[in-house]
Amino acid sequence: MKKIISVLTISALLGQAAPVWAKKTAKPARSAAAQASAPAAASAASAPAADTGMVAAAAMQPPEIAATAYLVRDLQSGQTLAEKNTEQQIEPASLTKLMTAYLVFKALEEGKLKPDQKLPVSEKAWKTEGSRMFLKPHTEVSVQDLLRGLIVVSGNDASVALAEGLAGSEENFAKLMNEEAARLGMKHTFFENSTGLPGAKHLTTVSDLAILSAAMIRDLPPKYYEVYSYKSFTYNNITQENRNLLLFRDDSVDGLKTGHTSSAGYNLIATSKRNGRRVVSIVVGTASPEARATESSKLLNYALQGFDTPRLYQAGQVVEKVKIYKGAQNEAEVGFLDDAYITLPHGQEGRVKPVLETTQPVVAPIQAGQQLGVLKLTDGDKVLAEKPVVALKAVEEAGFFGRLWDSIVLWFKSMFSD
Repeated sequence: MKKIISVLTISALLGQAAPVWAKKTAKPARSAAAQASAPAAASAASAPAADTGMVAAAAMQPPEIAATAYLVRDLQSGQTLAEKNTEQQIEPASLTKLMTAYLVFKALEEGKLKPDQKLPVSEKAWKTEGSRMFLKPHTEVSVQDLLRGLIVVSGNDASVALAEGLAGSEENFAKLMNEEAARLGMKHTFFENSTGLPGAKHLTTVSDLAILSAAMIRDLPPKYYEVYSYKSFTYNNITQENRNLLLFRDDSVDGLKTGHTSSAGYNLIATSKRNGRRVVSIVVGTASPEARATESSKLLNYALQGFDTPRLYQAGQVVEKVKIYKGAQNEAEVGFLDDAYITLPHGQEGRVKPVLETTQPVVAPIQAGQQLGVLKLTDGDKVLAEKPVVALKAVEEAGFFGRLWDSIVLWFKSMFSD
């Protein structure tokens, strides 16, 4: 196997002309503007995002963050801009309710539940300790109100009532939570309950919480997500405010979830949308409600003020053509199934060099969507980001004589390769 490296141009980047270095390339990629008519390849909205291991180069030093672990990520590019201890297992506390809400939202979308459907409040739900929306036992409450109690006021009673209503018991619901975590790729997460109350095995990581946060925004219609922006909720003549202080301080913040226990500290997943960019920050183990808001604000501002996220390629745009052996066609067009973005420090757009790496030989048959290489965005010797490129169209096998000829070609190549 031999790695093939091609240097491409990105004349589409921010609408600028191709930089000087691009004129020296042998195989320049066509710009997004020139390919406005390229077919868009669709991908399933519910599919978990691939972990491309992308970390952006820093425009400036990240801020000092007083938290056990933290992360800030641009959700368009998928790039992490600052992080600490993201793979360390931590207690999620009420950040757990993000998964609880995600499963209920999916059930609503699939028609398994209705917003106005009434669910019973059990003794267990009523007696659950911690924050609550003050449900009364042996009453029935709509799914819509229970969701608002779950999300806005972090009601543990609402969480248990929803879990029991959807799965029959909280124990069964926890199984659904773990199945969904596995599907999304949350490799270091285990849920024991729907509320986030402490449990010996009830653990996650900041990295896994980032996956779940992205899924909440990516997989579901905005009508569900908007509940996270509600500043208060009144139920049973009791009004409680959302504990996410950033909702009251920054108009661009529209979520996501707070959490706290004495052992976990004060946690916050915050999301902000400014100028078309969506950024998520996660802090865990801070010292107070004020601290989690302050540290989250520092991360969000660092990402949104210090970086830009231009589009590199449109969905379905041909980035390059890769040599194919034993195929009905000799080449496969490669690109991205979705619009491809990169997050860069301000002023560094013109320094970026795209390098496509493929491993030869690539042998037919090739499936549409099959990964055929990696596009690396570099600044000198530094790799800023990596994105997998895939075949945009299938390539079927050649006939008998075509396959025989390429087999002979590959044999000679193997004989004289290094």
